[in-house]
Amino acid sequence: MRAPQLALTGLFALACATACGTDQPVRASAAPPSSFPALDVTTVIDGLDHPWDVVTAPDGTLLTGERSGRFVALRPGGQPTDVAADQSDLFASGETGLMSIALANDFDSSRKLFTCQGFQSGDTKDVRVQTWTVDDAWTNLTRTGTLIDGFPINSGRHGGCRLLPMADGTMYIGVGDSPRPTIPQDLGSLGGKVLRIDANTGQPAAGNPFPDSPVFTLGHRNVQGLALRPGTESIFAVEQGSSRDDEVNLLRSGGNYGWKPDRNPDRYDESVPMTDPERVPGAIGAVWSSGPSTIATAGGTFVDGDAWGDWNGALAVGVLKGQELLLLRLSDDGNSVADEVSPTELDGTVGRIRSVAAQPDGSLLLTTDNGSDDKVLRVSPRAS
Repeated sequence: MRAPQLALTGLFALACATACGTDQPVRASAAPPSSFPALDVTTVIDGLDHPWDVVTAPDGTLLTGERSGRFVALRPGGQPTDVAADQSDLFASGETGLMSIALANDFDSSRKLFTCQGFQSGDTKDVRVQTWTVDDAWTNLTRTGTLIDGFPINSGRHGGCRLLPMADGTMYIGVGDSPRPTIPQDLGSLGGKVLRIDANTGQPAAGNPFPDSPVFTLGHRNVQGLALRPGTESIFAVEQGSSRDDEVNLLRSGGNYGWKPDRNPDRYDESVPMTDPERVPGAIGAVWSSGPSTIATAGGTFVDGDAWGDWNGALAVGVLKGQELLLLRLSDDGNSVADEVSPTELDGTVGRIRSVAAQPDGSLLLTTDNGSDDKVLRVSPRAS
């Protein structure tokens, strides 16, 4: 767990942020407050290899997927079983492969789901969103099409890629920058962006900020988490920094989040700030930043349930390098962080945490990403 900041330092930073008009976030203490509940952590599925995501179907079945392309389902009362799927065109290298999984809003009737994954066939290599249907017995996934493609790819580094379907039939997609120096600021590229599309057609969603474009926001490095704050229309992106400044960003339509690693257009320059208002006028500052060193933030979701006490409604973020679960209690307007905590039950005890998914019963499902005996874990506030 990171050491808490000195109270005097925090007060000075808060005063400066208010008086100096800076957009930079103020770090809150990570010390566990007495109001934070104790947690129970149980293993749901084990024996996995780099599971990138986990979803829960209406019938209670859990579906997870390994980065190498394997799907695994766990039906209520059953044992984990493989789900067959043709992944012969999967590009799996580095950080890219089978990544985000999301169920369609009408999954109960359509049996439709989405994956974001690397693709390679002939001379074509990219990251794309594929559509699938799954049989009632959860034994076979059938590819039904490509919703959107053309996300840039290089070695497999910075592939993104997080899917967030919305109740209105749209979908947000976080896309990495591949990593190439001019892509994050190039509206002609889908890399280094958050996209917003029609989840049925793959076309740009109505009301997008740039004409005939799926781009919703730009100037991102590698968005690994997207989360809708309950009871609001606020979308938060969890983004990995370079050598500093992992970020949580509140997305604004057409917003530019300031990643511009092209001081030399031929070299990917990671020494620039994650948010660079000098070189990107109007760049939007982060709601939260890790500061001068990174912890490698990944997936994110909002906890929901009275059992979380004062932390009900906090943003829960999976952390890879820092090997922890980070909870951020946001201000009412979502523009700052009032408090943060890394629960001791998950502080270095399970390794790298990739995905975090809120469940209807108030628990969280996490996936670890250690590369050896990875797990799907259930995390629940302990009953008092």
